[in-house]
Amino acid sequence: MASDYVLPNVPLPIRGPAERRTTIGVAAVERRARPPAFAAIDLGTNNCRMLVGVPSGGGFHVLDSFSRVVRLGEGLYRTGTLSDDAMDRAIGALSACAERLHRWQVSDIRAIATEACRQAENGAAFVARARAATGLPIETISPREEVGLAMESCASLINQAERRALLFDIGGGSTEIAWVRVPGPHGDTDRSLPQLIGYHTIPVGVVTLSERCAGCCESEMGFTAVVEEIKSLLRPFEQIHRIGQEIRQGGVRLIGTSGTVTTIAGIALNLDRYRRGAIDGAVLAREQVAGGLAAIRAMGPSGLAEHPCIGPDRVDFVLPGCAIFAAIEDMWPASELAVADRGLREGMLMRLIRNARAKPRRFQA
Repeated sequence: MASDYVLPNVPLPIRGPAERRTTIGVAAVERRARPPAFAAIDLGTNNCRMLVGVPSGGGFHVLDSFSRVVRLGEGLYRTGTLSDDAMDRAIGALSACAERLHRWQVSDIRAIATEACRQAENGAAFVARARAATGLPIETISPREEVGLAMESCASLINQAERRALLFDIGGGSTEIAWVRVPGPHGDTDRSLPQLIGYHTIPVGVVTLSERCAGCCESEMGFTAVVEEIKSLLRPFEQIHRIGQEIRQGGVRLIGTSGTVTTIAGIALNLDRYRRGAIDGAVLAREQVAGGLAAIRAMGPSGLAEHPCIGPDRVDFVLPGCAIFAAIEDMWPASELAVADRGLREGMLMRLIRNARAKPRRFQA
């Protein structure tokens, strides 16, 4: 039902870390009074992330969260396989997730792997090993499913567009693009949710690009060359859907969800530190976006490492991500950008909650 989604014009209601209580004693007390809990785990090319939440209004309330850099796709571009060290790091993070889940006794869980496991020759074997080692029902999803989950998490932002939305997610190993029809003013279920017109995925993300051409994005010539290469990968999708023409006609919203996009937004908004509340749902004019992108490119490696919205752990990925972003923005020059600090975990939780609500209730005499 439409009410199961985040209401239009309302950011996804996720509580901040200060509101989360995650000790075992507190959790045991809360379980007796709270609604059923759900868990979502996203094993990406660079990070392993988890959210545990309970339904709350049109969204959910976060009980627990976890994020760890695992670099699962490290060396994948060069070797075509996941390395032993990378797999060990990922299973260690998944084991930590499984241990944390014991305190919550979740009603349902979804655990997914994405591009690194799709690309790797040993991806399927690794997923089987991870399931056996952790007990988690981890599965490798398709690009189409990945796009659907991103749409699910960003439904409230998509619904604010007039006619169409172009949603993109710059990941570690791939970049997904979704061309979406915004629901009209109808009350029926089929027409009250965003509808996917078409999607496109390219096997280029911030990790694979940083390994393939380390440092090439630091020079003007190298950055421009990468942007043009990415645009060549996007052009077939543009030729099919004529999105540029739709943008010129008006009523199209560009929506970005990824660390690259939120970083550009943080710089464009001159934040002294990263604050999710100021980023998620922010709408930036094209000029603001250009200013943020230019500021990042002017910082240099040391400046990027020292900036509180970036930090040393992400230096290698920032400029490759900016090159992918610049290609998207160049191909489809919308007048403004809506920023989403949400992704696959949020989409999975929303879907789990929606599916649970749709199940018929047992009759009790």
